[in-house]
Amino acid sequence: MSLNESTADLVKYRMQNSKEKLGSAKILLENSKFKDCISRSYYAMFTATRALLATKHLDSSKHTGVVSLFNQHFVKKGIVTNDLGRMLMKGKDLRQDGDYKDFVETSMEEAQEQYDNAEKFIEEFEGTLAHLGYQV
Repeated sequence: MSLNESTADLVKYRMQNSKEKLGSAKILLENSKFKDCISRSYYAMFTATRALLATKHLDSSKHTGVVSLFNQHFVKKGIVTNDLGRMLMKGKDLRQDGDYKDFVETSMEEAQEQYDNAEKFIEEFEGTLAHLGYQV
């Protein structure tokens, strides 16, 4: 298997994983598990971001590293919009608050917005990846 084939396989795998997490987020939203919906929605975006980073053989073991690499190599270079960078940061912050802070209340509207953002994020990435020559 060539390096390009293994990269393509990794991109495809991560995007499938991202969509699976988005599906889980939808189930959580429909069952009023709003904090967990936000968390799964963020992880759907995070995993899609790692798929995009794989196209340039980039990755990080830390969330902040993934976000930084994404902003540096894709947002600042105009490959993806600033809106996607903001969505990822907002999702990261909401997920951290819900997972680690005490007494955080999450509304259905917040969870729905985060889910919708993740869905848009993944759709945009599918287009970007297709433009870069990857089938997902």
